[in-house]
Amino acid sequence: MHYRVFYLFDRSGEAISSASAVEMSAKAICEQLLPRLQTEDDYLGLIDTQETILQILYEPSRHRYWVELPVDAAKASYGRYMELDELKECILTLPDIFERESIPGLEYRPW
Repeated sequence: MHYRVFYLFDRSGEAISSASAVEMSAKAICEQLLPRLQTEDDYLGLIDTQETILQILYEPSRHRYWVELPVDAAKASYGRYMELDELKECILTLPDIFERESIPGLEYRPW
């Protein structure tokens, strides 16, 4: 599966905005981008065919990732923490269109 991606890697200063997102395969995302999430300021976003965004943020102090589907209109998101292996499996099995039901265990969180 291919998705459009955007990101910010704070240490290197590399960034691609959501408006300039580039297409990548799920495998390439796992191999090339996930390892670059190293600080709490880093993030990675995937955009599906319906323009739904899945955001991934790294929490270095606990070596875990926050994965969320933002709901801008509600100023909230549905998300959960994942370990790296679980996150890779999640990305490799994501459907064409991101829905809450496609990622088990998501919780509602206001911003």
